[in-house]
Amino acid sequence: MTDIRMIEAARDRLAGRVRRTPLLSSPFLDEIAGRRVYVKPECLQHTGSFKFRGAWSAISALSPEVRAKGVLAFSSGNHAQGIALAAKLHGLASVIVMPSDAPQIKIANTRAFGAEVVLYDRASEDRDAIGAELSQARGLTLVRPFDDPQVIAGQGTAGLELAEQAEEQDIQAAEVLIPTGGGGFASGIALALEAKSPRLRVRPCEPAGFDDVARSLTSGKIERNASQSGSLCDAIVTPQPGNLTFPILSRLCGPGIAVTDDEALQAVVLAFNRLKIVVEPGGAVALAAALFHGETLGDTVIAVASGGNIDPDVFKLAMDRYG
Repeated sequence: MTDIRMIEAARDRLAGRVRRTPLLSSPFLDEIAGRRVYVKPECLQHTGSFKFRGAWSAISALSPEVRAKGVLAFSSGNHAQGIALAAKLHGLASVIVMPSDAPQIKIANTRAFGAEVVLYDRASEDRDAIGAELSQARGLTLVRPFDDPQVIAGQGTAGLELAEQAEEQDIQAAEVLIPTGGGGFASGIALALEAKSPRLRVRPCEPAGFDDVARSLTSGKIERNASQSGSLCDAIVTPQPGNLTFPILSRLCGPGIAVTDDEALQAVVLAFNRLKIVVEPGGAVALAAALFHGETLGDTVIAVASGGNIDPDVFKLAMDRYG
């Protein structure tokens, strides 16, 4: 299981490779939220999302013999790009199995980073079967998007940064809102904060109708989403919490928050107008929760903007509707 020592070791392997993303604020956002709001823009990370952290952590932890054979990943986009770039920087081959309806910018970027992209129809094809065949034929190592101890450790390095930044800005206590799919990012950050800044508490944030983590935290057991598509927040639509991540989330996190697609689009526009950052809808759900779901929040929140790989037509939709 991932622990603080693994997260600190991942930080050491990531040194000089990962960007230390800043902590931003805006009085305009504070006024809308009715509380102090800080934003950590992981949309400024390599490949446009936090996923590079976990990808580099997992690949760099492999033995040289295993690593040399190449890596495989399943992803709708952000994990794909993180793995593709981390593999390229290691001089490795990477194969990414992606749904054919993934945002075109994510498919194009994954290929541009040097990965071989294998597209599949998520309604009629089994990605696990496709991946198993590729892995067996080529000797590739599967790097899972969230249910992998070294991936969780890499994502937790953002939590180490947050703890340092909170101390620098004299933030004594806060709720840390994290866009959450399978839970690797939220659980890694929660583990880091438990060790370094325990008065910062993680709150998972999800799209309405795809709030499997929130429902799982309420019921005490893993709950599954009925559908795998139907939200603009595609980056964080997953079937259910991970087997490794859920015990961490249930031990360390506060209740989950679900936001609508419209609220996420509003947050995309506000992030652009007030912070001058570009965030995709799935990456904006934490900011949306901070701005529009304050009834369950305290005086200070830190919202992580987890990714910025937004299709131009979706960005235009957001600006036309709320700009």
